[in-house]
Amino acid sequence: MKILSRKLLHQLSFKQLMMEGEITPGISTEEYISRRKRLLELLPEKSLAIIAAAPVKMMTDVVPYTFRQDADYLYLTGCQQPGGVALLGHECGLCMFMPEAKARDIVWQGQIAGVDAALEIFKAEKAYPMSKLDKILPDMIKRSSRLFHNKLTATLTYSDLETFQKAAHLGKVSDLSILTHELRWVKSPAELKLMKESASIACQALLQTMLHSKTCPHEGMLSAQVEYECRMRGAQRMAFNPVVGGGPNGSVIHYSRNDQKIEDGDLVLMDMGCELHGYCSDLTRTWPPCGSFSSVQEELYDLILQTNKECMRLCKPGSSIRQIHNYSVELLCKGLKEIGIMKGDDFRLYHQLNPTSIGHYLGMDVHDSSMISYDRPLKPGVVITIEPGIYIPSSFDSSERYQGMGIRIEDEVLITETGCEVLTGSMPKEIKHIESLLNNYSHGMGMEDHNNIKAATS
Repeated sequence: MKILSRKLLHQLSFKQLMMEGEITPGISTEEYISRRKRLLELLPEKSLAIIAAAPVKMMTDVVPYTFRQDADYLYLTGCQQPGGVALLGHECGLCMFMPEAKARDIVWQGQIAGVDAALEIFKAEKAYPMSKLDKILPDMIKRSSRLFHNKLTATLTYSDLETFQKAAHLGKVSDLSILTHELRWVKSPAELKLMKESASIACQALLQTMLHSKTCPHEGMLSAQVEYECRMRGAQRMAFNPVVGGGPNGSVIHYSRNDQKIEDGDLVLMDMGCELHGYCSDLTRTWPPCGSFSSVQEELYDLILQTNKECMRLCKPGSSIRQIHNYSVELLCKGLKEIGIMKGDDFRLYHQLNPTSIGHYLGMDVHDSSMISYDRPLKPGVVITIEPGIYIPSSFDSSERYQGMGIRIEDEVLITETGCEVLTGSMPKEIKHIESLLNNYSHGMGMEDHNNIKAATS
């Protein structure tokens, strides 16, 4: 059975990419154990955490969507497979209920990690087959004064139990993310290494896609190109469906159709990110595939670029996303009035042009640690995005030359002891660098061209 468990580790935990002592690439067994200890320190006495793995979601009756593990379950266990439930408490430690494979399931889907893998690989103190959950969990709930569970992936396997229902009715059930988001907010050195690698892949992929855009100015082709570039560099998936908005589509903040031709002279806004071993990147650039910004485009782009740079100066311990956001609004309102797009100090008008925050936390989820307020003072080890933008609808009451224009410049920023580190700093955003790249380099580049690009943008 131990031999089978080790074989499963190859399949379920990217063994070929892992160092000795790791459960998932880059994250050690000791770190997973430490995470659980830290959660136990936050759990009140006689309370119990119930953490469900993400379910398999179906596209049709027989075709599943690509599986993505619940971030809290992965953060605490390292287990990549669906169908499990983990318990964590002061008395039981980590107790894992593992799915049981039927012969037919193994034929169609392969082996799965069971009770032995939970004990040997994931270092659970106790482990049982899922079929025993309704016999064991009710007594544990009765002995608990309070329950915490990951609400978004709650499964009827436990939430339908009479004891759970009674605890919920009595107000004894809380959202586990109140606690786990605190743990996930500040990243460990191992997590930051993965996030830097994820950001590097995203930068390389977006650069190659930008260079491809001059010969293939179509949203769908650029979306396919950026995903190809990410996966070829080791990313497991995109962090979200890329936004590839050409022309007026760039003014739609979460545009997702990606099916239009980009007209000559129009800008394209691409918001993309990839996921590497559970950690996300998030990056946006806006550029003219034709190779040159018009004077109108350059005027608005420069306002966004300067706002991006100025906001970076506030990225340091003690600042908050809210403070940085408020500063960005001041800068953009001032600039929009100088350009003539806004008249007066009507912030409702500004909200029509940008209803978004200057940034968000980033980590295992794209909008990570969402339970942490944007008023929280930033600490070293926190990763945020800085993404000023302006989105002018075609119907907006302004000069026609600005209508339908959308521009965003987004970077990932790591808060450090002395300030910040821009994790996506290698991706060009200066107008002269973008135009030089588009006009002097093709999408089929050799090593010498890569070196020339590095020199041109340094």
